[in-house]
Amino acid sequence: MPRIAGIDVPLEKRIDVALTYIHGIGRHLAAKVMAEAGVDPSIRAKSLTDDQVSKIATVIDRSFPVEGQLRRKVQQDVQRLKDIGCYRGMRHKRSLPVRGQRTKTNARTRKGPRKTVAGKKQEAIK
Repeated sequence: MPRIAGIDVPLEKRIDVALTYIHGIGRHLAAKVMAEAGVDPSIRAKSLTDDQVSKIATVIDRSFPVEGQLRRKVQQDVQRLKDIGCYRGMRHKRSLPVRGQRTKTNARTRKGPRKTVAGKKQEAIK
């Protein structure tokens, strides 16, 4: 398996698709990397030569934050929002949706499983 940016990319996939397994690289960025490295995007990852792999790795390392570096930057950005106490930071602190979604229903992914609260018992009608 070719190892690029600390990730083993799948052998049987086209290299432009295989690069999307790296955190921070999507289809558009993978196409840019292929063009800059001068590698044909339609070849399979198992067919890459060592020279081509090193060209791709060099372009990625030089141009884009990926994997651990990108995760760390995103985490620092969220922490900064929390520290300054802005609206988005408060939403992150409370584990609520940050981008304006409704929360009365449909926020289960962010809020987690339902926590049932006991309701009032109705009095017997006389």
